[in-house]
Parts: sequence; structure tokens; C-alpha cells
Amino acid sequence: MSTDDTARGALDADPRQEWQHWHEQRTAAVASSYGPLSLTGTYWLSDFPEGRIPAVPGLWRADGDEVVLTAGAEDAITVDGAPLIGTVRLAADHAPIHESRAESAGRRLVVLRREGEWAVRDFDPESAARRAFRGIEATPYDEKWVRPGVFRPYAESRSVRVENADGKERGLGLAGEVVFDLDGTDHSLQVAIEDDGSLWAVFADTSSGKDSYRFRFLRPAAPAADGSVTVDFNRALLPPCAFAAHFICPFPPPGNTLDTEIAAGERRVAEG
Repeated sequence: MSTDDTARGALDADPRQEWQHWHEQRTAAVASSYGPLSLTGTYWLSDFPEGRIPAVPGLWRADGDEVVLTAGAEDAITVDGAPLIGTVRLAADHAPIHESRAESAGRRLVVLRREGEWAVRDFDPESAARRAFRGIEATPYDEKWVRPGVFRPYAESRSVRVENADGKERGLGLAGEVVFDLDGTDHSLQVAIEDDGSLWAVFADTSSGKDSYRFRFLRPAAPAADGSVTVDFNRALLPPCAFAAHFICPFPPPGNTLDTEIAAGERRVAEG
């Protein structure tokens, strides 16, 4: 291996460089055409019994395990890339936003289901929030916030009711706890397990609502076979509702408000 290759490898392994790359990628994803800034509305179909949502073209009705969408030429809706004139049945969208089935004049109309209720989300690349975006305020990388932890799974998964950003309570599934220490004091966070085995926590700390957004997300990688896991608060994330008020992010469950300041990771959306 050449000297240049060795130097390049050392640079690539520098955690500060890696964090900076992560931060830049994260900012680009948030600012992308169908990132969280483009969400202009979440419309629950139960609020529109006649099926007509004033801000969204077409006629939308829940029917069991599907949503029935009816559109005419004046609605300018396409489904799977083809103009819709008539009726189509839609299941909930799970693909990336830009791959959702329904579209109208560049807006993605995403079908959502939560606890048996159906909604339509309107993602508009021309949203005011996306045009006004100036970046994410984040604390530079500090190795002190990378902590060894242990994942302790529950014997059975649990669900707790927590308030969501839209003011409603919904169930939040929890699979276990991650235990770690900060400055010699043990702390823990209740976590869910994602489909890829990684963990997900919703947490707050003493800076929440003051020096940082009112709560944040943390996504540790999947634990090792012995339960060991790295807790890296440098990669604490703002939730989607920090970028657009139309998301229904869950608040931290009981026990997930830390009694210390986490002066790391994403803090707030940049102003001006």
C-alpha cells in the first residue's frame, strides 16, 4: 500500500470526518425534493366523510384495508405513472416518498395508515418550508458522547400510549432498554427494534425545548450477540416534526427524559 493510500485510509477512518460526512448527507436528505420539509399536510379521511379534501385533488374514501381514490381529468392525478380517470384501490404506501403511487403536478399523495385510521399526506417540493430551509444546527463531533452500552431486551414486547406531535395519543412499541453511563452515572433509554435489527429511541434531556428541539431520536446500530451496543449521541436526530408540523412524531415514553444535558448531535433547524 502506498503512503498516499495509507494517509487516505487514516482520513477515511477519522470519526470527525465521518461525522461531518454524515451531517452533510443528512442535511441533503432533509432538503431533498420529497424530504420532510416538503410535507404540507396530513389529512385523516375520518375528518372528510364526503371524501373531498379541500387541499388535495381527487375523492378519497376508506374502504376496509384499502383507500378508494376517484379522479377525473381535472384532478390531474397519475397512479403508477398513468393518468387516473376513474377509480383505483390503494394500500398504504411503504416505499420512499418519490416512489409512492399517486402524484399530481409533482406533488406526491402518500397513503398512510395508523392504528386502523387512514390518511393522505401531501408532499410538495415547492413547499414554503423547503424554500426557507437554511440548514440544521448541530454540535461538532465530540468523542465523549460515544458511549459503550448494553441492550437488555424485554421478555415480551410492550406498547405504551404516548402523546404525539398532533396532540393525539397512540401506541409506541418498545422491545427493551439500552443501558449506558455518562460521567460515571448509569442511564437507560427504552428502545424499539427496527426491521434491520437497529434500535430506535425517542428521548429528551435537560436541554430539550431550550437549547435543542423538545425531543430527539437516536438510532444505534444493531447490538452484538452479547448485547453490547454503541450509543453515539453525536448522531442524535431531529424528528420529522421539527421540519414540518404535519408529522405525527411520538413524544418520549416515560423514563426517556434524561436528567442531564446531551450537548451533542442535531439541536434545531437553523433560522434565517
